[in-house]
Amino acid sequence: MERRDFLQKPLLGAAVLGAAAMPYGISRLLAPRGDPQKLTPQRNYLRPPGALKGAAAFAAACIGCGLCGEICPPRCIRFHARDGGSDVNTPYIDAADKGCTLCGKCMEVCPTEAISVVQRDQVDMGVAEIDRTACYPWVDRGICGACVSICPLGAKAIGFKLWNQYQPIIRTGCVGCGLCVEVCPHPSKPIWTVDRQPAKSGAARA
Repeated sequence: MERRDFLQKPLLGAAVLGAAAMPYGISRLLAPRGDPQKLTPQRNYLRPPGALKGAAAFAAACIGCGLCGEICPPRCIRFHARDGGSDVNTPYIDAADKGCTLCGKCMEVCPTEAISVVQRDQVDMGVAEIDRTACYPWVDRGICGACVSICPLGAKAIGFKLWNQYQPIIRTGCVGCGLCVEVCPHPSKPIWTVDRQPAKSGAARA
């Protein structure tokens, strides 16, 4: 009898612990999952080049085959999982980790209209913006130029301010590939890619 009590008490304790944890586990499973950019700001999450415009349209066209990620040479394409809601299994690029090289291979293999073939300089993944209150050269904290050096489109997309050869400025040819974000040495990443908007006065572009 004592041996039975000895075995029953740990089992009872484990059962109580498991029952107590069930509501938390169920709530995690049933929690609504939306766009990760709305749940946790991810200002550098981009769609692959040539992606169909509009989140709903893209999610509807993408079949989640994964071909774009498999063929991507720099392996910059990832896929939404439970964080994506209706975007589950659709591709995205986290520019802060690895930007797009604009090789175009993902556009060639996509079997649907989710990603279409577009000329390199006509890609529209967004446009880069620079926080001039944090960028090292803009606050006189040193010489950098990493963003300018890495850009695959060169001077038509990014360059230096005329009177100061070290302060970077975004130009109209930027297609938002995110390579500049990847190589930025500043911990806070004061350069990021945003949706392309009509030009505003005072914007950090030229």
